[in-house]
Amino acid sequence: MASTDKPTDPEYNKEAPPPPPPSATVNCFALDITLRVLLFASALTAVVVIVTSNQTKFIPALGFREAKFKHSPAFVYFVVALSVAGLYSIITTLASLSVIWKPHLSAKFLLHFAFWDVLILGLVASATGTAGGVAYIGLKGNDHVMWNKICNKYDKFCQHLAGSLAVSLFASIVLVLLVWLSVYSLHRRIPK
Repeated sequence: MASTDKPTDPEYNKEAPPPPPPSATVNCFALDITLRVLLFASALTAVVVIVTSNQTKFIPALGFREAKFKHSPAFVYFVVALSVAGLYSIITTLASLSVIWKPHLSAKFLLHFAFWDVLILGLVASATGTAGGVAYIGLKGNDHVMWNKICNKYDKFCQHLAGSLAVSLFASIVLVLLVWLSVYSLHRRIPK
């Protein structure tokens, strides 16, 4: 027969610990909003700098030649990826603001932010690496496959490209911080 006595386990009737105070949640989301605004600013800056990097030069035996980001699929991918990251940062900034106004949604949003931030981080990092690889070949060339360096001819274009890559690396770091913040905030909510 089953016993109807209460268990003697002291943990049986303990209640779950209360959720963290709302002020701690709001502070994390205030930092979250700040980082998302930084992500937007860096993504926008990287896109504007590379899109405005056009340079035309006269090259003997070839005539006038123009260097544009559109001439390389890697740079086009870079512009598209950073544009997606900028749009994502706008949407998630608005979502973070809504969490400050309605704190009961915070745990659900934190989990979604963690997943999506990792995805966008992968996109930005891969685009930065792709564009960086092509930029490195433009800077140094590759004697083994007879690819000539072009940065000695298109210096303004390459300077814009280097600046854009540096800002996109900053955007990647901001995304890493956003992932850490989301995971840390979720960890704080786990009852101990």
